[in-house]
Amino acid sequence: MLGDDTTEQRLRLLQAEFTQFERRGPGDGRTATRTTSPAPLNLGVLDRIHAAVHEIEEHTRAADWTRPAGPVPADATRVYDWARQHTAHLDPERQQARETLICRQGLEHAIAMGDTTVVRKHPCPGCGCWGLMWRPAVQRAACPSRYCTDDDGLSRSWPLATLAHHHIARQLGLKTSAT
Repeated sequence: MLGDDTTEQRLRLLQAEFTQFERRGPGDGRTATRTTSPAPLNLGVLDRIHAAVHEIEEHTRAADWTRPAGPVPADATRVYDWARQHTAHLDPERQQARETLICRQGLEHAIAMGDTTVVRKHPCPGCGCWGLMWRPAVQRAACPSRYCTDDDGLSRSWPLATLAHHHIARQLGLKTSAT
């Protein structure tokens, strides 16, 4: 496995713990009378899980349309192994694209659970320094170095896809240089 092998664990934790409906207290003020009860599950998290599974399924089926990939596993956490099995015969560039997608989704799962420290484990793609900070307003990781700025003088920021791409490329580089 080239990608972040904790992606499955993050999705399992997201599915098991974060789909529970968040209970809130009665509040400190008056509230309107409910006419219907709230959903018993957090529908936003369920939508995120379904979107991640659908994205992996589409990517796997588009990677090699000559071979049918078979049905997607019913357990959402097994979709990553399913994708790896059905694309293991492809060229290294397509396997790298698959692992980049899995790594990006792992970062997204962690951030959805509130763990924004996962971006700190990646060096800045621009200057190579460590300690990226997650900016929730723009959904990007920002470099803390005052020397790493864009043309407008603002701190450079990176989407999760870029961090995942550089992470997988570094792992592949280490594997090829070790052999």
